Amino acid sequence: MKLLKSLYINNFFFYALLGVVGLFVLAFIFPALYNATWYVLLMLLTFLVLDVLILFFTKNGIEGSRMMPEKLSNGDENEIRVGIKNYYTFPISVKIIDEIPFQFQVRNFEIKQKIKASSEKEIQYYLRPTERGEYYFGNLNLYVSSPLFLISRRFQFDKERMVPTYPSYIQLRKYSLMAFSNNLFQYGIKKIRRIGHTMEFEQIKEYNQGDDIRTLNWKATAKKNALMVNQFQDEKSQSVYMIIDKGRVMKMPFNGLSLLDYAINATLVLSNVILKKQDKAGMLTFSKKVENRVFAERRASQMHKILETLYNIKTDFFESDFSRLYTDIKKNINQRSLIVLYTNFETMDGLHRQLPYLKGIAKNHLLVVVFFQNTELNELISKKAENIQEVYDKVIAEKFSFEKRLIVNELKKYGIYSVLTQPENLTLDTINKYLEIKARGIL
Repeated sequence: MKLLKSLYINNFFFYALLGVVGLFVLAFIFPALYNATWYVLLMLLTFLVLDVLILFFTKNGIEGSRMMPEKLSNGDENEIRVGIKNYYTFPISVKIIDEIPFQFQVRNFEIKQKIKASSEKEIQYYLRPTERGEYYFGNLNLYVSSPLFLISRRFQFDKERMVPTYPSYIQLRKYSLMAFSNNLFQYGIKKIRRIGHTMEFEQIKEYNQGDDIRTLNWKATAKKNALMVNQFQDEKSQSVYMIIDKGRVMKMPFNGLSLLDYAINATLVLSNVILKKQDKAGMLTFSKKVENRVFAERRASQMHKILETLYNIKTDFFESDFSRLYTDIKKNINQRSLIVLYTNFETMDGLHRQLPYLKGIAKNHLLVVVFFQNTELNELISKKAENIQEVYDKVIAEKFSFEKRLIVNELKKYGIYSVLTQPENLTLDTINKYLEIKARGIL
């Protein structure tokens, strides 16, 4: 019974059997073929029995294992490896059917490989999750065929296993070095121009070629009888709060991920950069109420706390209450801080409804509003209109795109910084804005 459960007849056997049936049909026309056809059928059945024996004679013909990270990175390509050891003394063909989580909605997952006799092989495939949460993998099914290729023997390994999907920690590793340098052109970002100095004095040192002559310390120069300059360093321990809007404006999907998940991924990476720059990183989320609060601190466990908080963010995409956010910030964030607000505005009317609260926050803090370009509108604008309906669509799309630029100017009028970005560039643009603010010393 156990043998029957793991035995599968390949299509090749049915094709061969169909050929035998064809020979029997021909035997009615050419009787001389009749006896030869029976010999062919007998030979086919003999090979079938032989194939069963050589595949099932060895108790453990192969060994398989699925190797994956402890957690998946949301929105990124995650490598899954399948290792196979062949204990058979002949080359085999293997069909891999991995029972991947239902969230991927992959119905026809199949990988075919050939493995040499008494050898091992590793196969890779990639999965890109688009939502946080728990992902359950089922059995790893390996269907093994001999060179006869008449039947397959099924082996099952790695029973059900759960893997959580966290915000994009792959991006976190990718951009962690950006914290140590403002020289960002190698990442495709504009190079930051330093303007002035931050207020934290470090030391007086001898002038070296390339030092800014505006920092010459004339008193120290007179005492030492050599050119001396003041050296400054970036101010440390400044508080930076990332605020994520969980309202309905963040539900819009882009390349499989919602704007909310893009903001969550960017928050994780930016938090790492902030802590490496010796500043204090904190966060909170809001929609109908303010929650998921992590107070700005600079301790070893802060990144883990932020990561777990981001993983557990849940929302029903209600209408966002900016008045509640303003009240909460005024009550709980007393020190002047950099506030990075991830939200989205599609029209000037939408901005004007929330503008009084944004101006209230900007009175006591340095506020940066991060919102998104609608890339689908850009495609519609660049497309040539073929009829009247497409002309109307194009005009409306241009109007919405123009309003996005008006929103940037409107915020600037009230001293509110803004980042208008495409979703795929969100992480880079927010890091760049933070480092620009640090370089200019305006916090």
